[in-house]
Amino acid sequence: MAYVVTENCIRCKYTDCVEVCPVDCFHEGPNMLVIDPDECIDCTLCVPECPVNAIYAEDDLPEDQRQFIELNAELARDWPVLTEKIDAPADAAEWEDKPNKSQYLER
Repeated sequence: MAYVVTENCIRCKYTDCVEVCPVDCFHEGPNMLVIDPDECIDCTLCVPECPVNAIYAEDDLPEDQRQFIELNAELARDWPVLTEKIDAPADAAEWEDKPNKSQYLER
């Protein structure tokens, strides 16, 4: 079971989670992060680090976020690995907890 980054990360892209990951399984896209399910070791360290609660265990995903299992796997193949914390977008706080952000996902 891998962990999954969900919709709440879109346009927030806080990278506190990256800093604690022991296996560098996070990949960076234009406006969100994803987890490579083949690299994730299920350590749970990233979950409490996410300030917007965007990371879930695959088995605990809310039903309306299940599409992010496949999306994380797909985008992790295309996006580069991120190994260090970077600054969040300037407007990240404005996007926290906004619903229906999938439409803003940039590939």
